[in-house]
Amino acid sequence: MNTQIIHAVSATEIGDYKLRIAFDDDTTQEIDFKPFLASALHPDIRAYLDPQRFSSFRIEYGDLVWGDYDLCFPIIDLYKNQLVKGSALEQAA
Repeated sequence: MNTQIIHAVSATEIGDYKLRIAFDDDTTQEIDFKPFLASALHPDIRAYLDPQRFSSFRIEYGDLVWGDYDLCFPIIDLYKNQLVKGSALEQAA
């Protein structure tokens, strides 16, 4: 069983709501956050559709966060580029 802990080490904005995230095992992911943000029902999450607010992300203790952890994601979801749950299952069906 692999028990390695993965951390994000950098994040760079590469387009509208898209980030390139580098992890400490030299893996990188290009993640489009727009589908997640646009489908969110909660207004506090949808508020990050404001480009200036979205651009306020940072890496803190190996996590990608916005605000005072107002918005953050499980690191494994970022690592696997699977923000929208069920989308892979729906594509396979």
